[in-house]
Amino acid sequence: MPEIIFILINMKKYLVFLLISAVILSLSVNAQDKLKIGHINSQELLAAMPASDSAQKKLEKIAREHELVLEEMSVEFNKKFEAYRKAMEAGTMSDLARATKEAELEDLQNRISTFEQTAQQDIQQKRVELFTPVQEAALNAVNEVAEENGFTYILDTGMGSVVYASPDSKDILQLVKTKLGLE
Repeated sequence: MPEIIFILINMKKYLVFLLISAVILSLSVNAQDKLKIGHINSQELLAAMPASDSAQKKLEKIAREHELVLEEMSVEFNKKFEAYRKAMEAGTMSDLARATKEAELEDLQNRISTFEQTAQQDIQQKRVELFTPVQEAALNAVNEVAEENGFTYILDTGMGSVVYASPDSKDILQLVKTKLGLE
């Protein structure tokens, strides 16, 4: 999840920059029009959504399953390596047997490495699959609240990119939670 949060943070910082630029441009072009600006902490909203907690639990279950398989593979590798090491110390292994065991250990190590990479990709894919609907529901609710209440812009304070929020800026978190049926 840290990777997706990092990507979302960077995307949201860029979007907030564009949004702030648009606000400044709009203020200079139409100074007589009254802007209605609201703000929301998206991290707080997502944390309050039961679907987010459910998605996180599913993702953790998948990660645990992968960890168990990886642990089994590592135990197998360690047992084979220990047997190889003991045979080498005893000097009872022929050159052909040694080469065969080394190839077997290398193959197992490559399978472990491949499994780790595939597991990380699977977890990343599942993260996107599980959290996209949650994020879309939150965004849809924010958009609906903004439209229903006549907001011109909504800034996301949860991304840490808003340096100042005017007292005229309205926090819409409660409205969005109500829209999602969270309270």
